[in-house]
Amino acid sequence: MLVGQILSNKAIEATVTIRPDMKISDAAELLSSRKIGAVVVSKDGTTAEGILSERDIVRELGRVGAGVLTSPVSELMTSSLKTCAPDETALQVLEKMSAGRFRHMPVLQDGKMIGLVSIGDVVKARLDELAMERNALEGMIMGH
Repeated sequence: MLVGQILSNKAIEATVTIRPDMKISDAAELLSSRKIGAVVVSKDGTTAEGILSERDIVRELGRVGAGVLTSPVSELMTSSLKTCAPDETALQVLEKMSAGRFRHMPVLQDGKMIGLVSIGDVVKARLDELAMERNALEGMIMGH
């Protein structure tokens, strides 16, 4: 399954973004209210400048304390983004995520962000593929 197909199967219409000048507390509230694990950092909503995950926030809370909540998102975001394209396969993206040990990846087309896939999205797509393959093989074996 291709990343573009994964995006089209998702119920979310738009990728949730936050501006780099907003506070970490704003990001935490956004993650909580939307029940998501990461937010893309973008000034314009289409250019991915970074990503901020719940893990990033918790790590800094443990290291620095509650004072981190007033810091700008730009100080804590990961700016060396790993991205993918809509024509990449679920397996390719899963391999990138596993190698980099991250759970969210912006999807870019012609330099513009068109979505975000999570490891859960990619694993579900891969499992769906494997189930279809299994059913096809069972059908061939059974003569259907």
